[in-house]
Amino acid sequence: MSAVPQPSPLSHDARAARISVVVLTYNRVNQVLDTLARLAALPDRIDIIVVDNASTDDTAERVTQAFPFVELVVAPSNMGAAGRNLGVDRVRTEYVAFCDDDTWWGEGSLSRAVEMLDAAPRVAVLSARVVVGEDGAADETCERMRVSPLGARGLPGPSLVGYMAGASVFRTSIFKAMGGYEPRLFIGGEESLLALDMLDQGHALVYADELVLHHHPSPIRDSALRRRLLARNAAWVAWLRLPLREAIGASLRALNVMHRERTLSRDALDMLRALPWALTRRRVVGRHVQMMRAIVRDDDRRRDPR
Repeated sequence: MSAVPQPSPLSHDARAARISVVVLTYNRVNQVLDTLARLAALPDRIDIIVVDNASTDDTAERVTQAFPFVELVVAPSNMGAAGRNLGVDRVRTEYVAFCDDDTWWGEGSLSRAVEMLDAAPRVAVLSARVVVGEDGAADETCERMRVSPLGARGLPGPSLVGYMAGASVFRTSIFKAMGGYEPRLFIGGEESLLALDMLDQGHALVYADELVLHHHPSPIRDSALRRRLLARNAAWVAWLRLPLREAIGASLRALNVMHRERTLSRDALDMLRALPWALTRRRVVGRHVQMMRAIVRDDDRRRDPR
């Protein structure tokens, strides 16, 4: 890993900060300390808030000791993505950026995000370009966002129907007004529900290629679990917001994933038990959002017929 830059004396100057960074972490203390060192060394004037999702590896103690100027929030339990909500509750700036414990923002990106949002009041969220590993290769999802078929008319970048939760910059007021992330989704595609609700209210989601987030994936991860949660959450979100045909299709795809992972009996029961919860909160998004999704879906099929 490359050398970690030393903190800048201006990087945590709260008097001038217009943007905060909420860092979510769980049991990856060495990674989060590295990330915080990189954020603190940025020339951008930012507030930094760390949400520790009830880690058991002394994360809270070591963050407090190493970075006394960072605001620390310790969740009562591992809340998954909804832990970010606790961080935003502490945000006092107009804008808030997110990253995880194995990602950090590039120099100048957060200041540029402030400029972009200042100039585009319709935009609720900017989704950054994620560069992965030492090679800095662009994340495949970002490459897809860069050529979004929805265009960029009147916007600072291509319009999107989704964004990357850990590589995004929000208007703080909109995040709070929307209620943040749904705790029941835990993690894995957690941004889908929030994206649909923002689009339904007329907000724009935009890909900003000039904003850079570095991602050095931690080896401490459970890929199989994440695949199952992604599939389950896609089904729940479909029952919450999408037409019946899409909800049924997402459920069948989730069951197929669970079957492949040999967790069908357990995970399917968990998914189905939540259907009454989803149905009581069901509110299908408007026609304009459905049309945006159809355009993106058709373009995906054109680019990759598989």
